[in-house]
Amino acid sequence: MRTTLTLDEPIAKALKDAAHRTGKPFKQVVNEALRAGLAAGHASAKARRYRVKPAALGGVRGGVDLHKALQLADALEDQEIARKLALRK
Repeated sequence: MRTTLTLDEPIAKALKDAAHRTGKPFKQVVNEALRAGLAAGHASAKARRYRVKPAALGGVRGGVDLHKALQLADALEDQEIARKLALRK
């Protein structure tokens, strides 16, 4: 089948280099590259099982009440916002 393609310059150069290196016609190199690309799209690699390795993060700091974690997070966020605003001055 005859068709017209517009190739990006780096791709066209790589195909021409491959044709020159292998001594194959440009048309054959393009067809082989397309076949390989299409075949790679159909190859399904077996998915590896995802595992999470737990890590010890230490204990709770003294004076920190875990029941008030959201209040602590808000206070830390407020401090960070105030620090960033102070840097702008």
